[in-house]
Amino acid sequence: MQIFDSHTHLNSPEFINEVPRFLQQAADLNVDKMTIVGSNTELNAQAINLAHKYPQLYAAVGWHPEDSKFYDAATEKVLEQQLEEERVVALGEIGLDYHWDSSPQDVQRRVFKRQIEIAKDHGLPIVVHNRDAFEDTYNIIKSVGIQETGGVMHSFNGDPTWLEKFLDLGMMISYSGVASFKNAHEVHDSVRATPLDRMMVETDAPYLTPEPHRGEQNEPGYTRYTVEAIAKERDTTPEAIAEATWHNAHRFFKIKES
Repeated sequence: MQIFDSHTHLNSPEFINEVPRFLQQAADLNVDKMTIVGSNTELNAQAINLAHKYPQLYAAVGWHPEDSKFYDAATEKVLEQQLEEERVVALGEIGLDYHWDSSPQDVQRRVFKRQIEIAKDHGLPIVVHNRDAFEDTYNIIKSVGIQETGGVMHSFNGDPTWLEKFLDLGMMISYSGVASFKNAHEVHDSVRATPLDRMMVETDAPYLTPEPHRGEQNEPGYTRYTVEAIAKERDTTPEAIAEATWHNAHRFFKIKES
């Protein structure tokens, strides 16, 4: 069994000084490839550096909605340079976060829309963060369109109605440890309703730790437990979910399988 963690943050302070240890722990749980996701200039650069250093890692670079108030012409120029790096496979994570609301919502919307346009110019898929902003996230993606390059709803936590709406836009759906939470009934419904060829898995480590480690710090290897939780919900085997999401991640990020 091989598992692809499609969204993790080994570039974060929790991991950056012990990357080899966490990679080994991931490999011990059959998590063999990962996309390291940035959120501002510094974290984007660290994601790229890790992707150059370790062949099983790839990078996504972009400006997170919480950091969007710092996005300007100078940072956009750097972002466009980072997008040209060989190991960069997506633009993200980008989107809207109305929960923390650390950047003004109108600024978040403007920066989100602009980054989708940049992704299209560079022929890269987008990695979308959405928290408490389903309607605006949907409307912006729909208005700009991502059919040519693709996109993924990272750590999807919506019900099947929202699932169908984002699927109709051409989005992939990625599930995190939330899929293992006992009370996440809407997510369980969406897990069962998601076409297998449109699904990916992730940790979002160090956040959203799945059962049976909930309450501890998350790490990339724990993608294994999300795979197992999804398999249980869909009444299939972890091997079947791992294989499908492995192929899907390679196709989405335009990575050769090995």
